[in-house]
Amino acid sequence: MSKKEFVDAYAKATGETKKRAEELVNQFLDTVEESLLKGDSVQFVGWGTFEVKERAARTGINPQTKEEIQIPEKKVVKFKVGKKLADNVAEGK
Repeated sequence: MSKKEFVDAYAKATGETKKRAEELVNQFLDTVEESLLKGDSVQFVGWGTFEVKERAARTGINPQTKEEIQIPEKKVVKFKVGKKLADNVAEGK
């Protein structure tokens, strides 16, 4: 599902206009991003948690040249699925 499709479905489910639904979705995404940039995790009980993790520096291999390369450390966003969502997906609900 694309963002546009999600906005359309959200508008239909909430009775909002598509324009208002897009504003709300964008504000939601911006709020999640701002929280992650501050180093906070974002948790939706039963659904899942977004959090920033440090990925350590490591040695990799360039697939074209087969040379070893140093991959620097960086921050990445991780999502840990909640039990309720995991169970619903597993059961096909």
